[in-house]
Amino acid sequence: MFERYSEVISKTALFHGIEREDIAAMLNCLKPRVCSFNRNDFIVTEGDAFESIGIILKGEATVSKENAAGNRIVMTLLKQGDIFGEIVAFSSHTTWPATVQAQEPCEVLFLPRGEIVGECDRISPWHRTLIQNFLHIISERALMLNKKVEYLTIKSMRGKISTYLLEQYKRTGDKNIILPLNRNELSDFLNVSRPSMSREMCRMRDEGVIDFHLTAFRILDIEALKAMSVL
Repeated sequence: MFERYSEVISKTALFHGIEREDIAAMLNCLKPRVCSFNRNDFIVTEGDAFESIGIILKGEATVSKENAAGNRIVMTLLKQGDIFGEIVAFSSHTTWPATVQAQEPCEVLFLPRGEIVGECDRISPWHRTLIQNFLHIISERALMLNKKVEYLTIKSMRGKISTYLLEQYKRTGDKNIILPLNRNELSDFLNVSRPSMSREMCRMRDEGVIDFHLTAFRILDIEALKAMSVL
């Protein structure tokens, strides 16, 4: 049943280090289901009963929440192989904390919460690896959210952009940077509007601080960028 998805499933972080034949046995044990969604369909809705974590097998989807004023805020974009719902799986929460909506036709694998968190009837050797992968994913997500909180404390648009570019530079030591996020994803991550972000980037380019084309950036004045990061 899941053979057509084996390539995608085997490459997801949740199944890292588990052989394909073991994944096939695992899926039989975990009793997952695959659902298809059209563009703009709601995959899950905030407040719905939480029963399974999801893995995007095909397509893209957004994760969003509504604020107190009723405005929709996009939190992240999910692509093929991405997992959602992992933060809730080991908690006492019984409802989805956010809405997941298909941006294009999607196929999603749902893994029952109880089958992952509980012990497998067969005490399968892959269950420990699965839980370790799960905890690693949750830790990485927590670190990302912590970093996002740091960006929320930066008041200016220029400060957010400069700090992000400096962090990418520190990872490689190279002033030529290929951003891991596209413009839409970056604006969501920094919690700013894309048009405003693009205008500020253009101003920084005109001032000779950076140069860029699409996701390729070059830092021209590292000291100026450092000074801007504290604004």
